Amino acid sequence: MKILVISESINVEDSSGSKVNVALISNLQKAGFQLKVLHYTHQEIQLEGIECVWLKENKISINYLLSRAVRVFQRHTKIYINTHLEKIFGFSFTHTNDTHSIKKGIKKHLDFNPDLVLTLSKGSSFRPHRALLQLPELHTKWMAYIHDPYPFHMYPRPYNWVEKSYEVKEAFVLAITQKSAHLAFPSLLLKEWMESYFPEVAHKSVIIPHQIKTETQAAPLPDFFIRNEFSLLHAGNLLRQRNPKFLIEGFLRFLDNHSSARSEAKLYLIGNHSCHESVLQPYLNHPNIIIKDYLEYKTVQSLEKEVSVNIILEAVSEISPFLPGKFPNCVVANKPILILGPYYSEVKRLLGNQYPYWSEANDVEAIEKNISDLYAIWKNNPEELRLNRQDLIDYSTEINLKQTLNNILLK
Repeated sequence: MKILVISESINVEDSSGSKVNVALISNLQKAGFQLKVLHYTHQEIQLEGIECVWLKENKISINYLLSRAVRVFQRHTKIYINTHLEKIFGFSFTHTNDTHSIKKGIKKHLDFNPDLVLTLSKGSSFRPHRALLQLPELHTKWMAYIHDPYPFHMYPRPYNWVEKSYEVKEAFVLAITQKSAHLAFPSLLLKEWMESYFPEVAHKSVIIPHQIKTETQAAPLPDFFIRNEFSLLHAGNLLRQRNPKFLIEGFLRFLDNHSSARSEAKLYLIGNHSCHESVLQPYLNHPNIIIKDYLEYKTVQSLEKEVSVNIILEAVSEISPFLPGKFPNCVVANKPILILGPYYSEVKRLLGNQYPYWSEANDVEAIEKNISDLYAIWKNNPEELRLNRQDLIDYSTEINLKQTLNNILLK
């Protein structure tokens, strides 16, 4: 069976969204589907063994000229007018030009005659989805993958905020849910969350979790990492809503309560942390806390497999319907996952209510206790620090993916 994939990007270094999209595409190939991937990455990229076509930006259009005029105006005046333009037009001129460019590219490949058309996006863009809305001849084959809640006023707190163009964006997502033949979500909680706003989600949705993609050749570990220590790793962007303050406080309490840990324990915070400079500044030279900026994807994967404990840090909230893109990699790394997040979260749901190493993201006492419990196991025998969740590995592989899609395509 043939699947036409329209992905906004297949550059794994530009965002977590692109990482999970490439993992999904790779597992579609492993599952035996015949693929053609149309991508709007701003460079030529090929995925091994997969036909990939770079859709280029149309630079001969009124929307392109308007988008550049706005960009030049904002650069020279320091006055940001895009939000006001979006209130009038719904989307930026750049978004509209990109959408038309993608639509034009898709129309050149309709002779592929796919059984399924899968749109993948990143961040809050949904450009491929908007392009598909304008191609009604493909709607009966269209599976729209919705990776996050949208629009922003439908995010759970504290992520939610109201865009000036919120009415247009809400109508846009409503149209996706109505016009697509199928909807796919990476998590059950996200599907249920979106269903509460868009009724069509209820009867046309499947869960396709983020997929495991393990690099065949491991990258060398960075020089700052020290082997054979009790090491805890948080890898990924520290968004404004993901405050590391309570994690650090819990770790410092752990050090105070275990004098031996000062010479053999490290907390690694890897990734963009510009939103929390004031929180992290006092610890830049702390001997037990290592803070680094972005590392290449392959290097992070090597670290996840080498550390004692991987950390998933979520916002202080009532619910987290997100499935972090790094979750399947943490599962296959087979190290305990320290979860800091709300009681109702997709990560906690998958690991189960009996999973011991969970706490609210701001519960310093519980964070310290969980780190101490993990440290006690490590002191006794580091080899006992294992996640051992084959069920979650199976959940995130091409076998489950193939079964999910066959249930749709073979009806």
